[in-house]
Amino acid sequence: MQETKEIVVENQKSVEKITLQKIHFVLYSFLKRILDIILSLIALVFVIPICLIIKAVTLHYEDYDSIFYTQERIGKNGKKFKIIKLRSMVINADEELVKMLEKEEHKNKWDEDQKIDNDPRITKVGKVLRRTSLDEIPQFINVLKGDMSIIGPRPLVPGELGKHHGNHEIYESVKPGITGWWGCHGRSCTTYKARLELEYYYVEHFGLITDIKCFFLTIFSVICKKGAK
Repeated sequence: MQETKEIVVENQKSVEKITLQKIHFVLYSFLKRILDIILSLIALVFVIPICLIIKAVTLHYEDYDSIFYTQERIGKNGKKFKIIKLRSMVINADEELVKMLEKEEHKNKWDEDQKIDNDPRITKVGKVLRRTSLDEIPQFINVLKGDMSIIGPRPLVPGELGKHHGNHEIYESVKPGITGWWGCHGRSCTTYKARLELEYYYVEHFGLITDIKCFFLTIFSVICKKGAK
């Protein structure tokens, strides 16, 4: 009888713990959304003139007019959206990738890490944008629209789903971010497997403390150009 009571008490404690975790998740998600809107509005005041400067530089050095690039990504709960970035590659980058993947060395690297070393599709201006992470700044528009958060795991390309071995729903339980645990821990210098480990760590430790750590580590990474390519 005593053993039965102990089991009941333990079950009640487990239910209470899960309930508190859900309440924390909902409340923090609401607070985070408010902060995302406020900080994105402030950021866009600086983003607009930066984009105008980049537009002028691009027109002078590159052969395309549009400085923006959109791509389909997967957000929270599997919702698809168009991510906005500053163009850092040639206009026909997707077509060029198909041709490059015909070579086994490129295909093996792409299959393993979803990237190609010394990618020839990246323009001269694009290399600067990537090193300084300026190519990501239009995503504050995605944040305002509610597609993304400032901090979170990077949004997935549909073709990446197979690499998650059925766990992508866990990954998609939070909004994707402009920066995240992977973004401030090596970014382009890590393998895709290491990236997933870092991103899933963030999802499992979703909360204010993790976001504060990520915010300051991101500032450090951008200043030091850590992991940028």
